[in-house]
Order: sequence, then C-alpha cells, then structure tokens
Amino acid sequence: MLLPKAVREGLLKIAKEKKLYLEGNLLKIIEPGTDDSAFAEYLKLCKERDISSRKKRLEVTKQVQQKNKELEVAMEENKVLMLDLKIALEEAEKLRDAAVEDLDLLQKRTQFELISTIVKVALAIIISIGFVVTIIYLFAILYNKDTQIIGSTWSNLLGILLTNAFSIVGTIMGVKYATENK
Repeated sequence: MLLPKAVREGLLKIAKEKKLYLEGNLLKIIEPGTDDSAFAEYLKLCKERDISSRKKRLEVTKQVQQKNKELEVAMEENKVLMLDLKIALEEAEKLRDAAVEDLDLLQKRTQFELISTIVKVALAIIISIGFVVTIIYLFAILYNKDTQIIGSTWSNLLGILLTNAFSIVGTIMGVKYATENK
C-alpha cells in the first residue's frame, strides 16, 4: 500500500517532533515508494523499533508467566503449610485438653487424699480421747471412787467429741462438694 505524500510527510513530522512511530502489522503492507528515501528510512526504523518492542513485550510476558508459575507453586506450598498448621493446632488443642483433664484429675485425687487424711486423723483423735476417758471412767467405777463428776464429764465429753466429729466430716464434705465443677 502506497501512502500519499502528505501522509508520509505528516508521519515523518510526528516522528521528528513527538518521537512517535508506526508499529504492528500495518508496517508489513506500507510501501516506501521509489522516490522517497527519507520515508523508506522511516519505515526501516519503524520496523526495527517494532521488532525491539515485540521482543521486550515477549520478555515481559515470559517474566510475568514465570512469576505466575512461581506464585502458583508458592500458593500450593502455602495451602499445604496452612493444612499442616491446622492439623498441628488441632493436635495441640487435644493435648492441652488431655493435660487439663489430667491436671484436674490429679488435683481432685490430691484433695481427696488430703480430706481422707484429715478425717482419719480427726476421727483417730476423737476415738482415742473417748477411749482414754472411758478407761478413766471404768477405773473410777472399779475402784469405787466418786463417779458422779466423772460420769457427767464423760457423758459431756463424748457428746462434744461426737458433735465435733460430725462437724469436721460435714465441713470437709461441704467444702468438697462446694469446690466441684458442675
């Protein structure tokens, strides 16, 4: 295709003043003409610049495609890592729950053992005091001593010991049931 002289001059003027050149497949069909060496040189320069810009665009496209592939691989790795993290978190939560349960069980067992020891010691003291007072009362009866004071003391003491025993057991049981989680 041969362009009119005014168009050719306009293209040369635009190239000189604004540094804008033709590019693309249009360059394949434009002919410079036989009498216009400046326009032939212009077309040659346009074709060189077009080839250069195509190569640059192709490089950029290849770089973008390479980056996209790298990003896809990284995204897949990220998905795998996220899945692994989720599994690890679930396992950690299970282990934490098991540890909390074991600690709770250990605390309850320790509390039960402590309460059991307190009750045993308190009952042993109460029984031993009752036993000692009963033996003293029996000696007083056997030796025909005045047992009226000892008898009433013995009766009061056994009543107090029995009341204290129930009070201790009741208090411990109350504390035990008050501290349980429901």
